[in-house]
Amino acid sequence: MSHSIATLPERLTLANLPTPIEHLSRVSEQLHKTLYIKRDDYTGTEVSGNKIRKLEFAIAEAIESGAKTLITCGGLQSNHARATAAAARKLGLDVHLVLRSDPEPEKEGNYLLDSLLGAKITLMPAVDFNSHHMQVMASLKAEYDAEGCPAYILPIGASNGIGTFGYCHAFEEILAQERTLGITFDTIVCTVGSGGTYGGLFLGNLLSGQDRQIVGINISATADYFQTEIARIVNESLGLLDLLPSVEAEDIHIVDGYAGLGYALSQPEEIEFIREFAKTEGIILDPVYTGKAFRGLVSEIEKGRFATSKNILFIHTGGLMGFVPSYMNL
Repeated sequence: MSHSIATLPERLTLANLPTPIEHLSRVSEQLHKTLYIKRDDYTGTEVSGNKIRKLEFAIAEAIESGAKTLITCGGLQSNHARATAAAARKLGLDVHLVLRSDPEPEKEGNYLLDSLLGAKITLMPAVDFNSHHMQVMASLKAEYDAEGCPAYILPIGASNGIGTFGYCHAFEEILAQERTLGITFDTIVCTVGSGGTYGGLFLGNLLSGQDRQIVGINISATADYFQTEIARIVNESLGLLDLLPSVEAEDIHIVDGYAGLGYALSQPEEIEFIREFAKTEGIILDPVYTGKAFRGLVSEIEKGRFATSKNILFIHTGGLMGFVPSYMNL
């Protein structure tokens, strides 16, 4: 299947693109494997990380629909929520965040920035959030709509059909950078936290007729869950392009086993890995997403899983603003 990137839906221009690709020379030498990293932590400051790529498409759709308010959700230190708040303010929109949190959280990291950006915030205990956050957002939308300030709901991580085009577009960016660098990445690895980043890379690989190995390392839930969820998201994207669904769960390649204690909970060995990587390459990974995923990549390389990969590209999805004591579990 081949489909031109130019036919993707309209997008806003909010991120600093293209983001650079750097050779991890010392880690490559240590592992006897050629590794590169794409610095999507460079997409901006307030909007830094992978989320803004997805928001460029999702907010374009929101504005086209007439929305004046963006409603989204996530954990207390959600990078997506903070990026949504910043993008909304940049575009003159209102924003309401529904965040999973215990009462009276510390004002730090992304949560502090949410407040500085003037986002309206609804806090929900984890047990309620996990089962009712969609209903709460729907109720908020109804209230905003009734007040004459129409709202648009974005799911966690903007990981749905429209948001997934963000990393489909990023895949095209990577192909262009390969031509400049004179290198081909046969394997592209990313963290999987809600599925949209992996889904977009997979979709870009599919639509452009490439044969790259797209590998995700989940930091929450299970591989089985994400295989099903990502296939659903990609098929939703294909539907938006008037293409028939063609992706099955077994087409999605997820490496399980590196979520540790769970989402946003760190173990000492994970923080130590981040520290050693920073000392080795001068690049800081975050404890929620990239720290766990890159540690998983290194472990799997050492186990021989990537024996046939010649050039591996890891996507640094940002997240440094969520690097706060309460999320390190130490």
